[in-house]
Amino acid sequence: MSTLIRNGRIIDPANGRDEIGDLLIRDDRIGEKSKSKPEEIDATGLIVSPGLIDIHVHFREPGFGWKETIESGARAAAAGGFTTVVCMPNTSPAADSPSTIAWIKGRAAEVACVRVLPTGAISKNLAGEELAPIASLAQAGVVAITDDGHCVQNNELMRRAVEYARMVGVPVLDHCQDYNLVGNGLVHEGYWSTLLGLPGWPAAGEEAIVARNIILAELCDHRIHCQHVSSAGSVRLLREARARGVKISGEVCPHHIALTDESIQNFDTNFKMNPPLRTQRDIGALLEGIADGTLDILASDHAPHAKFEKEVEFDRAPFGIVGLETELSLFIDLLVHRQKTIGLPRLIEMLTVMPARLLGLEAGTLSLGAAADITVYDDLADREAMFARPALVFKDGVLVARDGAIVEVTRGATHTVKPAFDRSITGPLGAYFERYRGMKLANVPIDAEELHECGSSRLLVHECAGRRAVPRVAPPRP
Repeated sequence: MSTLIRNGRIIDPANGRDEIGDLLIRDDRIGEKSKSKPEEIDATGLIVSPGLIDIHVHFREPGFGWKETIESGARAAAAGGFTTVVCMPNTSPAADSPSTIAWIKGRAAEVACVRVLPTGAISKNLAGEELAPIASLAQAGVVAITDDGHCVQNNELMRRAVEYARMVGVPVLDHCQDYNLVGNGLVHEGYWSTLLGLPGWPAAGEEAIVARNIILAELCDHRIHCQHVSSAGSVRLLREARARGVKISGEVCPHHIALTDESIQNFDTNFKMNPPLRTQRDIGALLEGIADGTLDILASDHAPHAKFEKEVEFDRAPFGIVGLETELSLFIDLLVHRQKTIGLPRLIEMLTVMPARLLGLEAGTLSLGAAADITVYDDLADREAMFARPALVFKDGVLVARDGAIVEVTRGATHTVKPAFDRSITGPLGAYFERYRGMKLANVPIDAEELHECGSSRLLVHECAGRRAVPRVAPPRP
C-alpha cells in the first residue's frame, strides 16, 4: 500500500532538507517510486516532518494505572504529533529488572499506537543505595538508564553507574536535585515563596547536581544528559562544560519557558512541579541556551495525575503537569513566532534528530528506506491560530491520528476515537494562553475549563489554570 503526501513543506533536518515537495510512503517505509497509483494527500500549507520524539514521559504503568496507562499515554502522544516516546522508570515496581522491562515492552507492543521505549533504573527501587543490574537492563532493551523522579545522591555510586553505562553503551539521564539543598522545598525560592510562606526550592539544588554530572561525564568520558533544566546557573555550567568538549547535554520542557513562579500565587496545585517554575531571568537564560545550542533537546516531562490527587492542600499535592498534546504548538508559538529564538527547522531538529542521536535510535529522519514515521501539521504562521492539533500522524506508514483524534481499525473498518485528553486545551498551554482567551484557537474549543475522561473512565487531566486566576493584592516588590 502506498500513500503520497503532496505539496507539503518537507523539513528533514537529518538530511538538510527544507523544500516544498512530495513524500511517498511505501508500505512501512519512506519510498521513492510506487508500483501502483498511491493514495494522495494534499498537504499544501502544512509542514511535513519526521515523526516527533519525546524522550521524557511518565506513562505510570505498571502500578499507577489510575493516573495514566501505556495505552492512554500513547494516544496522547499520537494526538500531539509524537511517534516515539521514552518512558521513565518510576513505576511500581520500578523498572529496575529485566522482567519489568519485558512487561513494559510487551504491554506497549500490545496496546500502544506509537513507539514506546523503556528506560531502566540506575539504582534498585530508585533508592540510590545499590546499583540496578545495568548490563541486564541494557540486554533487555532499555534505551537509557535514569532514576528520574529521584536523584542518586551518592557520588561514588553515580560514578560506577556511568562507568557501567559506558561499558554497555547506553546514556545516563539524570534528574538533578540535591536533597540536602532542596530540603522540603515546594516552589522556587524567591519572592513568591517568601510572600506565600511556602518552603523554598533554591536553584542551587539543581545546579549542584549539574556540576557533579559535568565532573563525572568528564571523568568517565561518557554522555550524561541533564533532564528538565530550569535554572540560569545550570545553563551557564552546561555552556562552559560543552565548550571544553565534555559529553554533557540538557533538555528544556515547555512549562519552564512559558510560566514563572508567579503562577503559584493562588496556591493552584496544577502549577506544582519538579523542578519548580522559576523566574523570568531563568526563562531568559533557557531561551539563550536554546538559541546558542547549549540546550539541544526539547521534551515534555509529561507527568499526569488523577484529578482527586491534585485537589488537595498545596503541600500534599504531587508534583507534575501534562504536556504531550500541547508541547508542539507551545514550542512553535513561543520559540519560533513569539520570541523568535530559533527557526522552525532547528525546532524540528531538537524534537527529532537530537533525541534520536542521544539515544542511538533509528528514527527522526525521512531518508529513503527509513521507517515511515511522519507528522504533518500547521506552522501557526497565522497569528490568530495559536494552537492546532497535528493534521496527520503516521507510525510505520499507518495513520494513527488525524486532527487530534486517534484512528483505529476494527474489523476492517476505520474510525476515530478521542485521545486521552480529548480536544480541550490542557497542560501548560492552557495557562500560557489564558490571557488570550478571546483569540481564535484553531481546531480547539475556546472553553478550557472542562475535564474529560478517557475510555477507561479515569480522569487523566489536571488542567493547568483551566480557570481564570483570582486577583490577589500583593505588596510591591522590594
